[in-house]
Amino acid sequence: MMPVANARMYSATASARADWKALLAWALARAGLDWKVIDYDAPAPLSALWARDDLGLAMMCGLPFSQRAPRPTLVAAPIPSPARYAGRPVYFTDIVVRADSKHQRLEDTFGGVVGYTLADSMSGGVALRNHLAPYRAAHGSRLYREAVGNLVHARGVIEALAAGRIDVGPLDSYYHDLLRGSEPALAEQVRVVASTEAMPIPPLVATAALSPDELARLRDALRDAADAPELEAVAERLLLAGFAVPDPADYEVLAAIALRPIPPFEEL
Repeated sequence: MMPVANARMYSATASARADWKALLAWALARAGLDWKVIDYDAPAPLSALWARDDLGLAMMCGLPFSQRAPRPTLVAAPIPSPARYAGRPVYFTDIVVRADSKHQRLEDTFGGVVGYTLADSMSGGVALRNHLAPYRAAHGSRLYREAVGNLVHARGVIEALAAGRIDVGPLDSYYHDLLRGSEPALAEQVRVVASTEAMPIPPLVATAALSPDELARLRDALRDAADAPELEAVAERLLLAGFAVPDPADYEVLAAIALRPIPPFEEL
């Protein structure tokens, strides 16, 4: 079975989707690999994509990567270019409210309605619960009167905030930055009131068996992409400084967070 490539996780807009497809296709050609870059668009569940065993170069949330057995091969991880990432393959969960909300701090949202994408999403669920847990412990009772889940993705969070269904919700910071760049009208509907600590960014992984030579060629191609003149505009639009090859063990912190006795959203 021929491996496939996909960058659905950070295809935040139509422009980003096209740019990721172009970058992955370039990297595969550079590596001499005749694989297809496939479409896998919302609302198809990402969990089904990540369960496939024919992924050769696909973005995967760091939490399922750290939990899956056998663990996929970590090919590389993107390094976002904005200054907040400090040249590291990391990201944050931005905690956002509606742009015209009266809330100025995270604490101002307590007593309202919290939203989340999926309970098992790192950026859209687990990271927010982990960030709120100390506040919940100090408060001694629920922080929010209601929780609204299954918002699925960052757009769902923004839409729920704009419609007044929720008062606060989480956004993957890199996804949020991509939205700011190519769909500012959507991104400007929300405002950041807090951010979590930095965590390892979702990597590009392979679930298919790769030879050491194929893996080395893929990594070299992705590193070369950062300096390829023909990809300069693509990398600029994707806010991409380059790619790193983190230690897979770096992602174990995410599995450890998910195992903490953190209250579910319905008890936060």
